[in-house]
Amino acid sequence: MDKRSGAGFCSKSTSGSGFFRMRMKLMSVPPQSSDRDEVDFEFLGNVDGQPITLQTNVFVNGHGNREQRLKLWFDPAADFHEYKILWNPHQLVTFVDDVPIRVLRNLTGRVPEYEFPAKRIGVWASLWNGSEWATDRGRIKIDWNRAPFTAGYQGFGVDACANTSSTPCHSRNWWWNAHRYRRLSARQRAAYENVKKTYVYYDYCADKDRFKNTTMPVECSHSSYLAY
Repeated sequence: MDKRSGAGFCSKSTSGSGFFRMRMKLMSVPPQSSDRDEVDFEFLGNVDGQPITLQTNVFVNGHGNREQRLKLWFDPAADFHEYKILWNPHQLVTFVDDVPIRVLRNLTGRVPEYEFPAKRIGVWASLWNGSEWATDRGRIKIDWNRAPFTAGYQGFGVDACANTSSTPCHSRNWWWNAHRYRRLSARQRAAYENVKKTYVYYDYCADKDRFKNTTMPVECSHSSYLAY
């Protein structure tokens, strides 16, 4: 990315559930619809010597405002690391190097107005200018004298229910829909608790001021939000 243009790539097919993974290293899709479902990994740049923030977000039917931010336990610009998404009818889990950093349970059949991604989605990766809001709330701007900025990707893989499949995406015949993937394992739960305690510094569900004049997403006020 330089001051004149950016770059990205997207998958040719879409999926209705699956396990998505890619290795990324930070170095020096068609237009989205308003009712889209979306799961984001976003790396927010910073000034030299300060840690890069990883922000995750989830959109359902075009409704976002579900940001969580954490300081990673490594420098994502120093080497490649693996970023994964497990999405099945029971839960949505995002991982960094096999460590779960975010969990959203599917409670749509039990909680009124609960939202969980259900639309077919593809994979889209890009490098773009978010300096109006991303770094210290927009106070730190990009130094274009250091452009072009690049990102590296490798090890892209998808095990998913593709749009050409005759097997329903909720079928147990897909390995990621099996019983063992309905909840985190004991080891994963311990790792997830450590991430929340040690590395997460912003969670939309804890931001009371943000939602004082609007409705907080349903999962935040339901006790099962933390039931994994």
